[in-house]
Amino acid sequence: MKKILHLYKYFNNPVLQKSVWADLLLFIPRFICGLLLAIDFGASKFGMPWSDPKLNLGLFEVVYWFPEDVAQFGGIFAMYPVFFAWIAGFSETIGGLMLVLGFKTRIAAFLIVCTMLVAIFLQQIDNGVWNMLPALGFLWVGLYSLINGSGRFGLDYLIIKRMK
Repeated sequence: MKKILHLYKYFNNPVLQKSVWADLLLFIPRFICGLLLAIDFGASKFGMPWSDPKLNLGLFEVVYWFPEDVAQFGGIFAMYPVFFAWIAGFSETIGGLMLVLGFKTRIAAFLIVCTMLVAIFLQQIDNGVWNMLPALGFLWVGLYSLINGSGRFGLDYLIIKRMK
């Protein structure tokens, strides 16, 4: 049990800034990017209660065109397009919610970073920098969150504080 608690603390213990204001300032992009990922980017490809009804998606269902896009990346993506489309939709939608809440922030950030790297280098690179900007923004926020966790403004901080 002690090993499990140690691992939990290791992966979820956020890095705290010297002042509350710094943590608040760093919370804002994490919150905004998480909301954008969950409400718009992810929900347009992955069935959630707030997904556009015109998409006719069931809960956790991937929109019909997304696996076809993923298959065009080639390699392993062409072998398992539905799986990778589902993982991408999940990481954007559920990972975005996790960023907003600051819950399992590093795990969510890892999934988002992987998804954004694929989006940048396999989907948007030929479309120019302007089209890569959203994915680049999510990538930078994801990298920061992967390294530092949620800070003071997240459930991870509250859980770890309660465990001590």
